[in-house]
Amino acid sequence: MLFGTEVVQLENFVISALRQFAKSVFVLLGLGLLAACTTGFESNRHNVPLSSLTKARLSQMGSSEGAPMLVRIFKRESELEVWKEVKKTGKFEHFRTYKICAWSGDLGPKFREGDRQSPEGFYDVTPGLMNPRSNYFLAFNLGFPNKFDRAHGRTGSNIMVHGDCSSRGCYAMTDEKIAEIYALARETFKGGSKSFQVQVFPFRMTGENLAAFSESKHLSFWRDIKVGYDHFELTKERPKWDVCNGRYGINRSGGCGPSLLSKEMQAAYSQKQTADAAAFKLAMANKAQAELDAEAEAQRKLEAARAAEERKVAINQTTQKVTGWFGSLFGGGGSDDQGVEDPNAPVPPPRP
Repeated sequence: MLFGTEVVQLENFVISALRQFAKSVFVLLGLGLLAACTTGFESNRHNVPLSSLTKARLSQMGSSEGAPMLVRIFKRESELEVWKEVKKTGKFEHFRTYKICAWSGDLGPKFREGDRQSPEGFYDVTPGLMNPRSNYFLAFNLGFPNKFDRAHGRTGSNIMVHGDCSSRGCYAMTDEKIAEIYALARETFKGGSKSFQVQVFPFRMTGENLAAFSESKHLSFWRDIKVGYDHFELTKERPKWDVCNGRYGINRSGGCGPSLLSKEMQAAYSQKQTADAAAFKLAMANKAQAELDAEAEAQRKLEAARAAEERKVAINQTTQKVTGWFGSLFGGGGSDDQGVEDPNAPVPPPRP
């Protein structure tokens, strides 16, 4: 006969065994289902259609799945923007911004294979650069090094925008985000586009941001690619680029020739350059003043610390004097008082 405690122990043992058995069954079933789903999904992940919400958003903005596409990447903000062409105007409009999960290196361009630096500049992605069977779910190759990179002897390969959240020179978007971005690119090619442009910047190219990083060795390069940034900001059209004397030639005939912009747009560009230069100058002045204020504050704190130390020393000295006076008054004093005549001691009468 089993006693009460033994019954409880047996029940607990049976329940535990049943739970473990059920868990094992579900794990095995889950692995089987996962394997089945993965096999089907892995083979067709590059053909997953755009969601109905995405299609509705495209239609709402006057664009379509097959309309031309443009991508802008901003490192410092860790943002990737997708722009789609609107049929009515022929201009690009902002469609969606995706948070970049990871990019590697610092602000600045990529120089050589293995430096784990994510590149900056202008890149054109063709259908042949799409990678439907990437180890990182889905991906497209930026086409680094481009013509400009090669002119400067820069090296590197397989620089991708891909899924997952790890980077060794690439831009990692997570699987969910790259699935939609990849599908948008795929539909763009189906619509007849031979390529889509990817513009990669260290940050949004404002006078204030350039001033914040004015001490960078890449400032000249950033001013160079800012021309393309400004042209897109003004025209909302894909800028044409080439290489001119080692620099990006943006919207110029043959790269170095006359501007391809209309006179009205050239005037607008000139005004923007003037405004940005003024913003840069003001930001630099504010930056210099902030540095002076920081130095003054540091000096003030140093002087305050010195004054506090001097007060501490003065208080200690005063305390020692008072303590010594009281000690001598009441016959105290330490070994330092030996052999020192007390000026307040009574004077003995003269001998007869």
